[in-house]
Amino acid sequence: MTAVVVLLSPRLPGVLPAAALPALRAAAEVWAGKDVPEQLRQSLGAREVAAEEVTADADAVLIAADASEPAAAALLAAGATRIDTPEPAGSGLLDAAAVMDRLRSPGGCPWDAEQTHESLRQYLVEETYELLEAIEDGDRPALREELGDVLLQVLFHARVAAEHATEPFDIDQVAGDLVDKLVGRHPHVFATEEEGFEPDGHDRRWEELKQAEKKRESSVDGVALGQPAVSLAAKLTQRVARVGLPVDLLPAGDDTGATLFGVTAVAKLAGEDPETELRAVARQFERDVRAAELSAKAAGLDPTRLTADDWRRHWPQPQSRLAT
Repeated sequence: MTAVVVLLSPRLPGVLPAAALPALRAAAEVWAGKDVPEQLRQSLGAREVAAEEVTADADAVLIAADASEPAAAALLAAGATRIDTPEPAGSGLLDAAAVMDRLRSPGGCPWDAEQTHESLRQYLVEETYELLEAIEDGDRPALREELGDVLLQVLFHARVAAEHATEPFDIDQVAGDLVDKLVGRHPHVFATEEEGFEPDGHDRRWEELKQAEKKRESSVDGVALGQPAVSLAAKLTQRVARVGLPVDLLPAGDDTGATLFGVTAVAKLAGEDPETELRAVARQFERDVRAAELSAKAAGLDPTRLTADDWRRHWPQPQSRLAT
């Protein structure tokens, strides 16, 4: 492997480019130039090195703030791969916001101009599920497209909100609120590092900060009650587990609803995502149904008139699933 030199942006010394992360994960060793901020060096577990210690054929990544830093200069002169930190992304987002503004302005698209928050609800749900499907399928072109479609919904709703007669807000205010939230909930990143902060306690600390920020009176305040039932039960279980609710107070009984809640709670408390697990099983079942119908059709049968024995005969076996 050829050594990699990652050069930080002088404007964003604590930010690593996305292109550097795969190299960092794969490298046997991470080095830091003498100009790297100490906090970043420690967070990466990097060892500070001098120019005479480095070689271009090492399985290592060197982080440096400038190409003239001695170790970085030595590696680059010897043919190491260079990764620069680009300026913050965002020009494309500005273009997307401008297009959305044009569509809603006089002389734009009549359909877009007629939409409201209420009329757009169905599209937000649909696009979110299409994005989930792309993630599940590992389809990267579809993932890129569906992320754009979800972004469109955010831009659309923000533009509609900007036209409100008495309580307008725009995409910049939405983004500003998001920045404030992210900074406020990551004091260990954007302020003096919290004493005793532990990565394993991130979820609990995030919830504590959110409770204080939103002045919530209950551990279940803010849970979206309109989400699918399995994910709702899982979210409620997660919230009450964080505040020490004993498991014997979770819903129990012999009826279908209580049984489903119980199974969901057990899965969530075990660290699983029951919604994802159930979706995976459901999607495999859908594929099996299609495979059985195709098999039956190939055998000259009408897929709409299969008997129970026909279904069993053409149902895909586990080994055939692996083969596909």
